[in-house]
Amino acid sequence: MSIIQAIIIAIIEGITEFLPVSSTGHMIIASSLMGISGDDFTKIFEIAIQLGAILSVVVLYWRKFFDFAKWQFYVKLLIAVIPALLLGKLFSDAIDDLLESPTTVAVALLAGGIVLLFIDRLFKSHTVAEEKDISYGSAFIIGVWQCLAMIPGVSRSASSIIGGMQQKLTRTLAAEFSFYLAVPTMLAATAYKLFLKKYPASGGEIRGYELVFNSSSNTAAFIVGNIVAFIVAILAIKFFISYLQKHGFKLFGIYRIIVGVLLLVMIYAGYLK
Repeated sequence: MSIIQAIIIAIIEGITEFLPVSSTGHMIIASSLMGISGDDFTKIFEIAIQLGAILSVVVLYWRKFFDFAKWQFYVKLLIAVIPALLLGKLFSDAIDDLLESPTTVAVALLAGGIVLLFIDRLFKSHTVAEEKDISYGSAFIIGVWQCLAMIPGVSRSASSIIGGMQQKLTRTLAAEFSFYLAVPTMLAATAYKLFLKKYPASGGEIRGYELVFNSSSNTAAFIVGNIVAFIVAILAIKFFISYLQKHGFKLFGIYRIIVGVLLLVMIYAGYLK
């Protein structure tokens, strides 16, 4: 992976991670078009690049994350992340296989887009406007919804936001809780890919962090990519919250449908495999 390719993927990650359009799906398509999909470092990079995005959430919402007197906030995040940790561990290999499938991404984008077109009509009752009013049970259910994002193209942001609105959270709070939940979820996924999962190499197996640091080009791509993802994600989060308060999800639904259809056409025509 070149620095330019790393920057392109990082920009895509920063823009799409917190929008309900699937960052993983967009990165899979981008890496496929650039001819670097299937490479072990690319797979790690597409997960580890989330470190920059994670930091953007912590920086933007630092008052929330460092208000240790309100310990209930941390308990809710812990409860909400448990389903993803359990299912992620159980189905890690199956998820990796799906990460190489542009067809899965296209279908998931299309289906999710249709849902987003009607989400504001489906969930009209919004009685929970502040994080302190989210119950532990609702936090867990939102975490279960988030697990749908293990299918590439579904979008972690979209699934957890839909889960939040199903639990009567306002659009803005559902989006913000999705951002909060991204931190432990993405941190766990990144830690697993970097420190626990082993990858084939000459002479045996190596862990993800060893693959990142076994060449200067990999290390440079990792560092530059995370810096770019951090900067772009901050801008994307600010835009999303402002837009959501005024307009809702319809535009994102239309975008997903258009991209899903285009991808299916490209796959059928042989441009993507």
